[in-house]
Amino acid sequence: MSRRAPTQFPYGMLTDDAGASADPVLVEIVQGSLASVEMEVETAIGRTSRSPMIRDAHDFRAGIHDRLLRKLTGRSYSALVHPVARDFPIEEMKEGDVFFHNDVYRSEGGIGHLPDLCVTVPVFADGRVVAFVQAFGHHDDIGGAVPGSMPSHATSVFEEGLMVPPIRLWDAGVPNRAALSIMTRNSRMPESLAADLDAECSACLMGARRLGELFERYGVETVESCFDAILDRTTTTYRREILSRIPVGSWTWEDYAEHDGVDEPQLHTQRITLTRTAAEDPDGERLILDFDGTSPQAKGPINHCGDYSDGVFLKKWLAPILRNLAESPERMAELDVNEGIVPLIEMRFPEPGTLLTPVFPAPTNARTFVILRLLGVLAGVVAKAVDGKMPADQETIRYTGVYGEDRDGRSYLMREVLGGGSGGRYYADGEDTIHVVPDSRNLPSEFTESRFPFLVESLGLATDSGGAGQFRGGLGYEKHIRMLKDGHFMSIADRSILACWGVRGGKAGQPFEVTIDPGGPNERQVDALADDEAVRAGEVIRIRTTGGGGWGDPLARDPELVVRDVVWRKVSPEAALADYGVVLTGSLDDDTLGHDADATATERASRAAWVREDAFFDRGPGYARLAADGTAYADVDVV
Repeated sequence: MSRRAPTQFPYGMLTDDAGASADPVLVEIVQGSLASVEMEVETAIGRTSRSPMIRDAHDFRAGIHDRLLRKLTGRSYSALVHPVARDFPIEEMKEGDVFFHNDVYRSEGGIGHLPDLCVTVPVFADGRVVAFVQAFGHHDDIGGAVPGSMPSHATSVFEEGLMVPPIRLWDAGVPNRAALSIMTRNSRMPESLAADLDAECSACLMGARRLGELFERYGVETVESCFDAILDRTTTTYRREILSRIPVGSWTWEDYAEHDGVDEPQLHTQRITLTRTAAEDPDGERLILDFDGTSPQAKGPINHCGDYSDGVFLKKWLAPILRNLAESPERMAELDVNEGIVPLIEMRFPEPGTLLTPVFPAPTNARTFVILRLLGVLAGVVAKAVDGKMPADQETIRYTGVYGEDRDGRSYLMREVLGGGSGGRYYADGEDTIHVVPDSRNLPSEFTESRFPFLVESLGLATDSGGAGQFRGGLGYEKHIRMLKDGHFMSIADRSILACWGVRGGKAGQPFEVTIDPGGPNERQVDALADDEAVRAGEVIRIRTTGGGGWGDPLARDPELVVRDVVWRKVSPEAALADYGVVLTGSLDDDTLGHDADATATERASRAAWVREDAFFDRGPGYARLAADGTAYADVDVV
């Protein structure tokens, strides 16, 4: 059962023929113009914002939507216009208006936690609203119990910061100074918050002007016909190239968050039953995602409001996983995810009170534990349907940070979103240190060292972090930070017990790990959910992020590739033998490293193949620790 807002948002078309009469050449021009405007908006935000999270880490994105609230661009995911249109009649909007919101429970599912602030600007042509330009990003601090507004032990959304339902932040070009004053007063970083909001509002207003020029040039009806054609083409393409590769049938799989910051670690289940309907189905050819079996909402902040507006945000969030079914990696990169995928996916949610259907005021700041995991759950259930021809698992976002007082006695906060390795694929290894937010990145060491009281002593790949396989999982980061003044470390991360799973015989990757003072007298492990771990001046913080799962039996990997990985320090000599059965010869020190082909063949023949007959997935040793019966895999892992 889905939860609906008082205002309904049906999927519809702007033209009677769904854009069929649009000039194909003009459709390409309009689509390119939309992408250009979106990129210009993001470039303007990146150049004029102030906080490290927005300017340097690039944890924000823009989106362009039509007057039916449909997302037209497909380069990046974005929030929704639905809550603005729900609370402010479109016919009453004025040129120069800027709308703002960050209220998770009033965002129709488009905002996951309070630090994500969203601005929306209507686009006008012929005196009426014809489109919207929107931007939202993760801001340093919006109040709440801890610096960064992500308290890992929160039990209520009221601990997480200032909630703002949709408001008119600029009225016909005039900023609402009172509202801005309230928001900045509630932030520990008021100057950067004010600057970032100004950058986002100004960039979206600029984008609205650019988009208005498109309507002036070609006319409203012509441009709207192109909008329909763009989305209809996406629907047709996904039906032909993606859905056609999934056989008609039904499959179930699940994965887990491991902790919620309040209760002891346990398996917080997220389950999908995937049904692929036939072309003759009365309701059409589509994918049905049923989330029944998902665990009750957590006491801690890992919940996600996914069931609003029929899950329209979640559909667009999950759909990029389906692109892995494209005929080639090159074709995969060409497929946009815009509103055109919405008619092809039906979502069925459990009753309110689960991880995906939380009841206000359940906390949500670590909702990445759910929405990132759901990407993997969808990949896993599709893998069962297509004989494993999907990537193994990845966990490519976690928030780490340091805060305290700098050398001049001023308060500082450094937050960073570090990526991890992606999963091995049936045709290639996984990629290293991938960030799930498009164009996002780790903070430059030169910048952080000049601004904050610490040194980045090393930043590289975490050796052996990728899961072994015929195609190895990508590697995570290893980063060493030496504190120059006493401070505090914070972390919002998952996959510290459970690992990124391997598929089709591939092994799980290595989990997330933070160690303070490694090798020193005060060496200690830090929980993946931490708000204020004290770190003394001189101590090192070692952060190792997750490696992706492997694909296929490691004993089937080309030994020459294993030798190459050892030379590149991606795989250790010990793991070359233990995981891949490769007997090395020579030395790394004098560039003579190689392998003994006969000894390798003998070594591999002496072992049972890693590929399991009874389970399709390898979850790593952490699963048995949390499973009630201590088994190495779940019932749904059997194909």
